[in-house]
Amino acid sequence: MARLGELLEAQRLGCELAGSPLYATVLGAVGADLAKGGPCCRLLLPYAGSSFGDAVVLRFLAGVHALVLTGRAPRLALHYPSAGGSPGPSLESDFRAVVESHEAELAESLLRPVQTNEVGRCVPLLCGYLVLGESGMPLRVLEVGASAGLNLWFDHYRYEAAGLSVGPASSPLRFEEPFTGSPPAMDVMPTVAVRRGCDLDPIDPGTEAGVTRLRSLVWPDQTDRRLRLDAAIDCIRGEPPVVDAADALEWTGRHLAEAAEGLRTVVVHSIVLQYMPLDVRRRFVETVEDAGARATDDAPLAWLRMEPAGDVAETRMTTWPGGTNRVVATSGYHGPPVRVNATD
Repeated sequence: MARLGELLEAQRLGCELAGSPLYATVLGAVGADLAKGGPCCRLLLPYAGSSFGDAVVLRFLAGVHALVLTGRAPRLALHYPSAGGSPGPSLESDFRAVVESHEAELAESLLRPVQTNEVGRCVPLLCGYLVLGESGMPLRVLEVGASAGLNLWFDHYRYEAAGLSVGPASSPLRFEEPFTGSPPAMDVMPTVAVRRGCDLDPIDPGTEAGVTRLRSLVWPDQTDRRLRLDAAIDCIRGEPPVVDAADALEWTGRHLAEAAEGLRTVVVHSIVLQYMPLDVRRRFVETVEDAGARATDDAPLAWLRMEPAGDVAETRMTTWPGGTNRVVATSGYHGPPVRVNATD
């Protein structure tokens, strides 16, 4: 029970620091319910031994959010900006009431992993892609933990900063001044010759259920993230990215074993490693590094990853041959604002 309380408080603080006062308030109420043995306690207690990386609290919040978005929690919807509401004084009691009346359904939702397809993460990742594109060699992009594959479409989005721009001018998704300090050199968007992702349970952004799932994972009072998500879905409508239902370790090893002469292979992921068991994470890193040791000038490899580094997310890139490692950007966990070219 004490461990569960710690998880709740850590996530509550994370939501507060990341600009979601609604979820910070809700999680304060969940903590109080935990102490009373209420419905939130009954749902979460089986996960008392979970680690923060299991994201049980975010799974729980997403399950409730889905009820709001599908019209099954009308009183709570009055508090959720994502449903046109505004947080009011009865937020905590209305949240608890929804949990109590939908316990069985929420218990099912807790079994689903977090698959936040946050397209804002394309901005720090772009800092790496632009460097890789300087050679002119086309890219073979392999994304691990791709969810719905929206970040595989990074080159279909528009980025504008300090009078510079890259990406299609007609794109429904535009990032305007997403950088703090100087932006990267935005001369030419790299050419993507092959793009493919993997996920244990891919989300189909072309279905109503898939869109609802993606929206439920966006914090309800962060409307800018919701707008970005919807714009990204518009970008890929009718042309869904390929995301294989596969284990990350097996999938990555299989694709990296294939020769890709004339292409620069990029293994990419964002906020994924924390969800891997430690032994799987170790073997995944070994798989990428072993492939790096086999890389040649005609078939180079890059490992581009945005992962937690304390209070910020750090986007690192390692390139082979040579194994050169550098930090290309730091940012919030959801992307902008992004600081370019941080150094070790």
